[in-house]
Amino acid sequence: MEQLIRFLPPTCQILMYSATFPVTVKDFKECYLRKPYIINLMDELTLKGITQYYAFVEERQKVHCLNTLFSKLQINQSIIFCNSVNRVELLAKKITELGYSCFYIHAKMLQDHRNRLQNLFTRGIDIQAVNVIINFDFPRNSETYLHRVGCSGRFGHLGLAVNVITYEDRFNL
Repeated sequence: MEQLIRFLPPTCQILMYSATFPVTVKDFKECYLRKPYIINLMDELTLKGITQYYAFVEERQKVHCLNTLFSKLQINQSIIFCNSVNRVELLAKKITELGYSCFYIHAKMLQDHRNRLQNLFTRGIDIQAVNVIINFDFPRNSETYLHRVGCSGRFGHLGLAVNVITYEDRFNL
């Protein structure tokens, strides 16, 4: 982005939209936006309407824990987050082996493949129907956590966030 901005005329208007602004975005904003006008639609950063739980397990128990959640919860649609490309692919394979329907997407897919999957997702996922978010891998920072769990509990509906936590995650939690 920074390289592209150098080619823009000084009169060019840059707009930024985000649910949260992590430090990297704040630094970018301070460097490249002149006299920014900030519109904040929230009085406070909140996850009202989203009930948050954690399951403390050993790494080797995570898939079993996920299978238990699938069998015990009333899930309309769910989004499951992992912290790496490899884990996304491995988990999708495991979920399919357990007999559940699963689509996955990650940043290292070829753009054409991602576009096709994104079209499937936008038709297949009704964001209002997503009532459960599962952090199979706990996120490394609070902004990522807010983005993830904020995918449930939209449009006045109640949401549920389940975080699968290991001993190594305790400080991030």
